[in-house]
Amino acid sequence: MKRSLYTTLFLSLVLFFPFHQEAKAQDFVSAKYGSDFLSIGGGARALGMGGAHVGLVSDVTAGYWNPAGLAHLNNVELAYMHSERFAGIVSYDYGALALPISGSESVVGVSFFRQGVDGIKNTLNAWDRERNQPKANPTQYFTEFSAADLAFMVSYANRLSDKTTWGTTAKVINSRLGPFAEAWGYSLDLGLQVQGDRYLFGINLMDITTMMKFWSVSAENLRPLLEEFQDEIPSGANERVRPTIKTGFGRYFDAGPVQIIAAIDADFRFEGRKAYYFNVGNMSIEPHAGIEVGYNDVVFLRAGVTDFHTDPDGNYYVSPTLGAGLQIGSIMLDYGFGSFAGMAADLGFTHRISLKVGLSQDFFAN
Repeated sequence: MKRSLYTTLFLSLVLFFPFHQEAKAQDFVSAKYGSDFLSIGGGARALGMGGAHVGLVSDVTAGYWNPAGLAHLNNVELAYMHSERFAGIVSYDYGALALPISGSESVVGVSFFRQGVDGIKNTLNAWDRERNQPKANPTQYFTEFSAADLAFMVSYANRLSDKTTWGTTAKVINSRLGPFAEAWGYSLDLGLQVQGDRYLFGINLMDITTMMKFWSVSAENLRPLLEEFQDEIPSGANERVRPTIKTGFGRYFDAGPVQIIAAIDADFRFEGRKAYYFNVGNMSIEPHAGIEVGYNDVVFLRAGVTDFHTDPDGNYYVSPTLGAGLQIGSIMLDYGFGSFAGMAADLGFTHRISLKVGLSQDFFAN
């Protein structure tokens, strides 16, 4: 197990160091929100608990929250989630698969994210430059495009001891603005988790290698900006996303058929964000807290708080979250509800539904 951990660390240095050396010769800007679409995470359970999930996650969604949590799986798990934000304008889809490796304590997983706004009208070709007005029947010149962010992750996890697990996630992201611009980025996460009988602890070093995003702009598709409107064609700037440290603590409580989990997380970011309660220089601290009450491991109710913000006038805001879950055999259905109060409420409610299915190893053997 230790050998596999050292091997992973060694390979990450070998694979990523040359790219960073090459990147030094290029111009990069530090991006505050370069991969922020991933902050939504995977699974409606996490939303219901305010995003406090780093220490307690132990299912297929751990590929995002903390890859060390995958090591707790004994069976294959699949998950899918759909979410809509900003009154349905932005759609968000997530899918994941985790597979224990037979004859070992290792677990591998893959995860996929897509956040996008679809059906955006492209009106660049509907303008008559000579007449300085729209062309006749301008709608026939309209086309549609999507603005979307995608991420693909491959995770690996193993045990260091009975209570301690570790894991890593390699991810590639793609940001696309229709036919006009596109970016590719890559990075590596490294997680550790300790789960005792009552207490939980987890840490996930996200983008530990620093995420590099390389943008390319299609001057040809943006030519109407120059020819029709005399605007400059943007060149795009490569982005550097600094690492984030996500930590989480949890506590189990048992009361007969009732099980309770209380959790609190803190995200440490180093991008110079100033909108959060706690800032130390360029470091911002984003807290999350949540609680889950389960009955006989069948019905679950959840609540949490997240999005602690301050505005320029010094006003404080916090967003509560709610959720519920139903487990029938190996099938888990979860619902999360957020953004209904606090600063985020101005952008519309967030509804999130996720489905998780567990399959035994015998299912594949047959």
